Amino acid sequence: MNHWKLTIWTLLLLLGGSVLEGRAQDNVLARAERMYGHLAAGRGDSIYAALNDEARRQLSPAVFNDTWRQLEAQFGPLKQAGAWKLEQAQGVTLYCRDLVFERYRLRLLLAFDADGRMNTIRVVPAPEPVAAPAVSFDDRVMEERDITVGADGFRLPGTLTLPRVADGRKVPCVVLVHGSGPNDRDETIGPNKPFRDLAWLLARRGIAVVRYDKRTRVYGADVVPLGRKLDMDVETGDDAVAAVALARTLPEVAADSVFVLGHSQGGMMAPRIAERSGKVAGIIVLAGLVRPFEDALLEQSEYIASLSGASGQAQAQLDGLKRQVDNVKRLGTDAFNDSIPLPLNIPKEYWQFLKRYNPIATAASLECPVLVLQGERDYQVTMLDYGLWRVGLLKKGNASFKSYPALNHLLQEGKGKATPFEYQKAVPVPDYVADDIAGFIRGRDIR
Repeated sequence: MNHWKLTIWTLLLLLGGSVLEGRAQDNVLARAERMYGHLAAGRGDSIYAALNDEARRQLSPAVFNDTWRQLEAQFGPLKQAGAWKLEQAQGVTLYCRDLVFERYRLRLLLAFDADGRMNTIRVVPAPEPVAAPAVSFDDRVMEERDITVGADGFRLPGTLTLPRVADGRKVPCVVLVHGSGPNDRDETIGPNKPFRDLAWLLARRGIAVVRYDKRTRVYGADVVPLGRKLDMDVETGDDAVAAVALARTLPEVAADSVFVLGHSQGGMMAPRIAERSGKVAGIIVLAGLVRPFEDALLEQSEYIASLSGASGQAQAQLDGLKRQVDNVKRLGTDAFNDSIPLPLNIPKEYWQFLKRYNPIATAASLECPVLVLQGERDYQVTMLDYGLWRVGLLKKGNASFKSYPALNHLLQEGKGKATPFEYQKAVPVPDYVADDIAGFIRGRDIR
């Protein structure tokens, strides 16, 4: 929105800061309500008194005295103030209220330090509401049963979703491979369960699905077999290979029609999983990272910081991460510094694996077809990664590609620039994504 001018009172959002831990939520909401009242009444002194020291150094009471009048002059009279909502992402808690003016919808964002002082007060355009039907389980056309997946003695609880087939024929099967972090079998993030949605949507289209809880979720830090070091094979690949082997033995599944579908980190690993599994029928890469993991981590952190401006504390955190990323780049050389912590406290062997592994070259060497899907609003795995997949697989005749203008990293529809706070809203995977995946599995061209 080019005419948006109220940047003068964008304050710091303290990344990773504690937010009123141990305080009653209703007290925090009452404080947020008072700040809203001060803003609407033009009581800049009262708002200034509630700020933390860093925000006071950047602003003056006069900044807030005329803000509400400017809002109504630009957008018309206030028609409705919505209920307060809590949004959480990356360790940050925001208190949000949507304000419907005559000509535009805005969102008031507030956040507080652990001692109750305010570190963020910001007005941004409110995201457009998205009305998408929830994905439901229908026992008339599908069934589910418990399974156990895992390698090296690690037993991971999972779910097999099967379409009900009248003639008893064997069906294709997709093994779902999670993104980074200790994900459950549904890849639950906030109220969203994209893997569950995909399982139910694909079952409606006659395709079986295997999904399972990730090893790091079930076993925590105790995930490394004796004699091994933690790398992405241990974290993700070994169990996915075991899941593919299990799928081939299921009596309802056509053994020569097992596909690997990886999301995010799982998408990056999908070519290696296919290579290790032997002849899979194909791989589907959903938002698969191609750029170096450390670069993507730094870019995501810088983007999240940019949502609320810059500050000394936030910038110090970014500078520390940059030093760690630079040190990762020096792995395997005399310039590597063992005294500098590695990003996310992940061990050296993990980063060494990532430096060796090339997902595009591995995918290009596979005989099976590849489908790469990407949300164009994704700020975690971006259209740059998607472009690298396209260029890298240009000569692979059985590679297909499609991007979706409205989707973010979780395959949620939305409008405008995506933020991590979208993940706290329940927005299901749309039907057309499952249509494209099912079409690829059935051998149709994806356009």
